[in-house]
Amino acid sequence: MLKAIIILIGITFIPGLELRASIPVGILGSIKETLSWPMVFLVCVLANIALGWCFYLALYPLVSLARHIRWIDMLFVLYLERAQRKLKPSIEKYGTWGLAIFIGIPLPLTGAYTGAAGAFALGMGKRQFMIANAVGVLLAGIVVTIISLLIQAGVESPWFDILIKHAQ
Repeated sequence: MLKAIIILIGITFIPGLELRASIPVGILGSIKETLSWPMVFLVCVLANIALGWCFYLALYPLVSLARHIRWIDMLFVLYLERAQRKLKPSIEKYGTWGLAIFIGIPLPLTGAYTGAAGAFALGMGKRQFMIANAVGVLLAGIVVTIISLLIQAGVESPWFDILIKHAQ
């Protein structure tokens, strides 16, 4: 059981994948024999929330350190500018809830990493980000879990075929 939890947390921590990959692995993969789907959901959601908070808090010292190494500074600036461009319209219009929805959309490049970078780049407060991250990750976890359970139950949909083919 501990090995399965470590695997799920490891997958959740991969940028671009997060719980969008770890929940399906836990529900549809070999881990399903070890952990129930509620346990998979709980482990992945909590790991993803913690990931977002840690990454947001780590950005302060990382950016400060990056300012001293030119090529790393350029990469950080590009990453933060891209995240800022993606998030600025929704945060300006909807505030904390806009960021939560952005984080909650279960698509690549819309998770806790990008949300944290965008919130940092836009100067969003820690408390606001932590609320938005928790709500967004919970939303994504619910959507991905429902889709995974429907696939496991054998429900067929052209959307599921597209998702499965896109993931391979």
